[in-house]
Amino acid sequence: MSENKPKMKRKRRLGRPPKHGGYSLLVRGELPENRKHIKQYLTLSRENLIRDLGPTEEDLTAAQIILIDRVVTKLGVIRCIEEHIRENSVMVGHNLAPSLRASYLAYNNSVRLDLRELGIDKRQADEALDLSKYVQERYGKGKEK
Repeated sequence: MSENKPKMKRKRRLGRPPKHGGYSLLVRGELPENRKHIKQYLTLSRENLIRDLGPTEEDLTAAQIILIDRVVTKLGVIRCIEEHIRENSVMVGHNLAPSLRASYLAYNNSVRLDLRELGIDKRQADEALDLSKYVQERYGKGKEK
């Protein structure tokens, strides 16, 4: 009897499954067509990092330029993953999306470490803080007895 039953055919998706595009950026140095808008973000990020350390690229050492370029590449991968997750979902079935599970946190941590190495995490104050002035402003001119 089961021989006469028509078999159910599954619809196959044509082409590759959707990907985030970070691999294209790492291997070919190009963003996929659906991620071209990220290029402006990465360009501005690079310019701002150079300005924070420079103020021009000529003022930076070769090591600083290499680190900045690596940070920008990693930011590109991170942004591709974020866009992919925004378009699809954080969860795939009952599991966290593979791109989040496998590499997102590692890339974020790597960027953080590179920025620390560049000294970006430390902000310099415009002027030294005068504690007596701060106490007077915060708590008044003086304590009354």
